[in-house]
Amino acid sequence: MQRYRVIRERPDSLREAFTKIFRRDSGVRDFEALRGVSFTVQDGEVLGLMGRNGSGKSTALKIIAGVFEPTSGRVEVLGKVAPMIELGAGFHHDLTGRENIMINGLMLGFSRKEIMAKEDAIIDFAGLGEFIDSPVKQYSSGMFMRLAFSIATEIDPEILLIDEILSVGDAEFQEKCNARINDFRHRGKTIAFVSHSTAAVSALCDRAILLDHGKLLADGLPKQVLDQYDSLVHQPA
Repeated sequence: MQRYRVIRERPDSLREAFTKIFRRDSGVRDFEALRGVSFTVQDGEVLGLMGRNGSGKSTALKIIAGVFEPTSGRVEVLGKVAPMIELGAGFHHDLTGRENIMINGLMLGFSRKEIMAKEDAIIDFAGLGEFIDSPVKQYSSGMFMRLAFSIATEIDPEILLIDEILSVGDAEFQEKCNARINDFRHRGKTIAFVSHSTAAVSALCDRAILLDHGKLLADGLPKQVLDQYDSLVHQPA
């Protein structure tokens, strides 16, 4: 389970604050982003997480990545993880792209020597040219994504976690991403990614799960889950 505390509204004055106290209205409520969700991802499997906005997909990915600690229950991860769960996460915006390659590599557990050996390949795949030595605060969202994906995949993790950020890139770069993901598949890497793209899930995934309002609705072959997803998105939220 993953529970958040949500502030409905903040009092605009001391008088309103005292009024809420006397009414025993704290203005805070608990929101359960995930409830009773349990699944296992096998070694070498490509899993797609689907669902409408707010269904708990990204929360599940962040728990796997270790960004969140679950309110209850546990998560067990075996292998080195490269998470791509939020555009620009892990980047220092005042530093250059080249400097951020080093920082991200160190954060992922690699030595300076190992990162420097991969630096040229990372820059080449990202295709940022001279912008690699510009502060990343000057980057567009597409440039952010290209550099983040290049770092995450070039370091060759056992487990790759990808949020919807791949939709930011242009068609040419998305083709490069899909080719690299397929290469990971053929090499037996484990991949879990959040997507609203039925085409991507159908083409890349061995399995898919469907979440809705924090609950697991379906878990199985992509076509079966995609049929349920299609029915769900045409229903009122």
